[in-house]
Amino acid sequence: MKKNIAVVMGGYSSEYKISLKSGAVVCDNLDSELYSIYAIHIFKNKWVLVENGNEYPINKHDFSAIVNNQKITFDCVFNAIHGAPGEDGQLISYFELLGIKHTSAPSYQMAITFNKRDCLSIVKAYGIKTAESYYLNLGDPFDADTIIKKVGLPCFVKANKAGSSFGISKVHEKKLLKEAIENSFKEDDEIIIESFLDGTEVSVGVINYKGKTTVLPITEIISENDFFDYEAKYQGKSQEITPARITEAEEKRVREVAKKVYDVLRMNGFSRSEYILINGEPHMIEMNTVPGMTTESLLPQQAKEAGISLKELFGNTIEMALIN
Repeated sequence: MKKNIAVVMGGYSSEYKISLKSGAVVCDNLDSELYSIYAIHIFKNKWVLVENGNEYPINKHDFSAIVNNQKITFDCVFNAIHGAPGEDGQLISYFELLGIKHTSAPSYQMAITFNKRDCLSIVKAYGIKTAESYYLNLGDPFDADTIIKKVGLPCFVKANKAGSSFGISKVHEKKLLKEAIENSFKEDDEIIIESFLDGTEVSVGVINYKGKTTVLPITEIISENDFFDYEAKYQGKSQEITPARITEAEEKRVREVAKKVYDVLRMNGFSRSEYILINGEPHMIEMNTVPGMTTESLLPQQAKEAGISLKELFGNTIEMALIN
């Protein structure tokens, strides 16, 4: 008998359009001979199952829907929501309370990795190198000279809990710091200001593949813009070279660090992390636990290079979730 799979997409953040694209790709590539696949759109004002252009409300008491007078429940949820509430642990906590299997890491791990400050604080304790950083909460007084003394110029100002380069600026001059901070606070009430790391940027997918922590081929990022921003990620303003043009020693070190980070953070399912290589040593920038699954996205590119089709990639994560 086929398993009922809910592919959740949308979300409450600025990333909802990207999530809808990711979710559609997942629905199109899951094996319909093995699974009955249902697209679930989750927004602040509605949770609905979408089928043949019709919307059927989700009953939040048990995460079910009535379609053509038949109650649909789900054996597993494929999480394709970037940002809140899919990537920050909120939705995963809900599924855990209901006892529904899902493709993400446990809710606590999702919450930690979504919070850049907390995630970097943990990996630092395990010897993982990172940029110098300065933290601000909304309403905190700040002094530009103090910040620049710690992180230098240029520096990056980022929303602490956001993805896809929303709420991020690269600041070259002191006079532009205040505007960048205000821009980040539009996305989040916490921000992180980091030193600029001048090196080779790489992106590394790590997944639970057939029960084993597996590091996918590494991608080198070369942005046409000042950094790997939204345009570079989603509008073709970058070169994404897989496998990365790095030395054998650098590749070995990146793989070691990426696997260590995945295991230290007790991850499961998908992850994609960004590193800057300086003198052969990876410096971790962030981890994404619901990476993009569109045709332009990095992790699917890396899986393809490893000889893993989207059908196999998505099916594997469903099967791993069902046995956990």
